[in-house]
Amino acid sequence: MRDSSRLTRRAALGLAAAALPLSAAAPVSAATRVVGGERLARDGIQVRGAGGLPGTLTARAWLVADGASGEVLAAYNAHRRLAPASTLKMLFADTLLGKFARTERHRVTDADLADIPAGSSLVGVRAGVTYSVEQLWQGVFLRSGNDAVHVLAHMNGGVAKTVAEMQARALDLQALDTHVVSPDGFDHPGQLSSAYDLTLFARHGLKDDDFRAYCHTRVADFPAGDGKTFQIQNTDRLLTGAWGLGAYEGLIGVKNGYTSDAGNTFTGAATRGGRTLLATVMHPTLGSNAVYEETAALLDWGFGRGSSARPVGMLATPLSEGGASASPTPTRTPGRAEAGAAAPVAQGPSSWRLLEGATGVVAVLGAGALALRRRRATEGGDARRGRHRG
Repeated sequence: MRDSSRLTRRAALGLAAAALPLSAAAPVSAATRVVGGERLARDGIQVRGAGGLPGTLTARAWLVADGASGEVLAAYNAHRRLAPASTLKMLFADTLLGKFARTERHRVTDADLADIPAGSSLVGVRAGVTYSVEQLWQGVFLRSGNDAVHVLAHMNGGVAKTVAEMQARALDLQALDTHVVSPDGFDHPGQLSSAYDLTLFARHGLKDDDFRAYCHTRVADFPAGDGKTFQIQNTDRLLTGAWGLGAYEGLIGVKNGYTSDAGNTFTGAATRGGRTLLATVMHPTLGSNAVYEETAALLDWGFGRGSSARPVGMLATPLSEGGASASPTPTRTPGRAEAGAAAPVAQGPSSWRLLEGATGVVAVLGAGALALRRRRATEGGDARRGRHRG
């Protein structure tokens, strides 16, 4: 187990997770600073000092930011709470990557695979086969395998423990729109995030060398048992160039997501001319390629006309790294529409409140019960049927 200093810093925060229904959140004072800046709490497109934004954006929320400075260059409904699908795996990775050495090996049991939601995307993990931690993370990043996620979660002490740690990590990152119900991003009631939060996860995750390497890996050999392997390929179409799309110049990663309830979601990062940009696109209304096309259009804008943009907000600094605490905009409690329905909705208030004192920060978090509802939603499948893994 490595990076014990990071774990120590987290423990020093005094974070505690407890179940709390979304509707039980305390009101937030109007004077409280909104995460990332007041402008990001507004509806509609936010941009200053630069024109030429793509006119074909259909996403319900999106954001483009500078990876180095954290400046938000443009955004649309940045804090709208929507179902994240497998882009939530970025938070899973940022929470657990430091806990196990890449070379550590684990023999998978039936119990490790017993609580995977029906219809999940799978990389092909089998009980009785021994995998390295590196191979399991390749299964998470390349194929969005919920089976690999659940094995790692059980290695971490179980799904409930992992969910609580992810929620605490989200609080540390100041991703206050995020409510974690499962570690894999599957469509469970109340599992929500935002374009702002997903961009936070990507930016912080990319500071980790392993995170960066995994999300940039195009192909890998995966154990099939009996000493055999099979090849897995990354489902990030901007990374590999697939299904009619070309590989995006300078793309680093990061993570795609799809379920039938959430639709398509993607966070991408690219570097050109020594500058790194992040873009998140959530729930475009067109086909499966639209999430990549709209992300590429936003990155193109950022590297081009967006170079003159004045920031409309900032990506927050983690509390454990000295960031000043903030709270989301005070509006209403999220309803069913925010869990993935198509109708536009207003942003809801936080599912928790921050209590700050001399002894540190204590978070009352809505980790929620793990409702393993069996749906015909899928995070995997065949792109030929209008579905893709993620």
